[in-house]
Amino acid sequence: MGSSSVRRKKKQQEIHVTPPQSLSYDGFSFDITHADPHSRARTGTLKTPHGTIETPNYIFCGTKASIKNLSPHAMRQAQTDIILANTYHVMIQPGADLVEKIGGLHKFMQWDGPMMTDSGGFQIFSMGHGSVADEIKGRNKIDRGKSLLKVTEEGARFKSYWNGTYLNLTPELSIEIQRKLGADLIYQLDECTAYHVDKDYTARSMEMSHRWGDRSLAEFERHHDGSQALYGIVQGGVYEDLRDISCAYVNDRPFFGLAVGGSLGGSEEEMFDVVNMCMQRLREDRPVHLLGIGRIKDVFDFVRLGIDTFDCVSPTRIARHGWALVKGLPGERLNIRNACFRDDPEPLDPRIDIPASRDYSKAYLHHLIKSGEMLGMQLIAQHNVATINMLMREVRAAIKDGTLDQLQKEWLPE
Repeated sequence: MGSSSVRRKKKQQEIHVTPPQSLSYDGFSFDITHADPHSRARTGTLKTPHGTIETPNYIFCGTKASIKNLSPHAMRQAQTDIILANTYHVMIQPGADLVEKIGGLHKFMQWDGPMMTDSGGFQIFSMGHGSVADEIKGRNKIDRGKSLLKVTEEGARFKSYWNGTYLNLTPELSIEIQRKLGADLIYQLDECTAYHVDKDYTARSMEMSHRWGDRSLAEFERHHDGSQALYGIVQGGVYEDLRDISCAYVNDRPFFGLAVGGSLGGSEEEMFDVVNMCMQRLREDRPVHLLGIGRIKDVFDFVRLGIDTFDCVSPTRIARHGWALVKGLPGERLNIRNACFRDDPEPLDPRIDIPASRDYSKAYLHHLIKSGEMLGMQLIAQHNVATINMLMREVRAAIKDGTLDQLQKEWLPE
């Protein structure tokens, strides 16, 4: 065997580190304020150095350190509590060192509230495999091609979409980058497996993600100063025995919060079952985040299982195509592009006290979207964000009042 083959084999050997037995998260806390006696739904307060939010809550995605079409002021006007930035995109452009030099993401973006960053892993695997993003979220499509991607025990090797250079992301580097970005809530690195991979691969991947989790914890401890809190991620695909093992792993490690990740199945029903099997096993004293899921229906389904926070690009993404979220619509949203709105004088939703929802007519919004004017996308995006924030406020109140079923019928009439 040649020396290069020996090196490749060595690289694939498992890398084990000893994680810290405990971590003190000064400046952070999670307290449950009410538990629904008829489900696992609950309300709580999640304290961070940049403020305290009430849960359940929705974390809006600022993919490249920017909420699409919305300024931080517009997000605050829409009563947003917390936002998210994607480590993968920010590490590529403008780079973590520059963000750290400017003062971290909070100063860089001019956002003064709580913030979360992911580990970078999801974007690597979703962009690398093409179809993974669909398959993880219960949309079983495998019609897009793969790009170059190599996963080893050390980490993930990928090609930058910005300048074509090859980069490596290890658990240690992911934590270092997130430390430089400075978000309050950060994540371990994990591998996101697709729906179509078999159980053997899913099991090996899960076990590697656990080792990556230990490496993430060890690296986090090296610079831990109380300014950040680390989340662990449950993997295991659609397999109950694997999810059981992964839940036991994150429960046992000193993560501040937990997240349900990985493939959630090939259908909505399977996604519900996967999340349910996780929530039956995860510790109840830690906040639990559901990665990348966030339709209105999803919020009602999964708060009943005990999910505390959601994130999804959907509210702002669909706005760019003229879709507006409105309480009380069977399909959750309406298409402002439709001709029926060409001369509609009514606003999107006068119940929401911002101009985007209260003042501008559907006719004007229809004109802006049909004309390709960015203002139309901005107004609908802010309206969608405000609608989701109204949803979360009403969900929290309904959990406390025991009226969650009634509220769901108000939002999603059959």
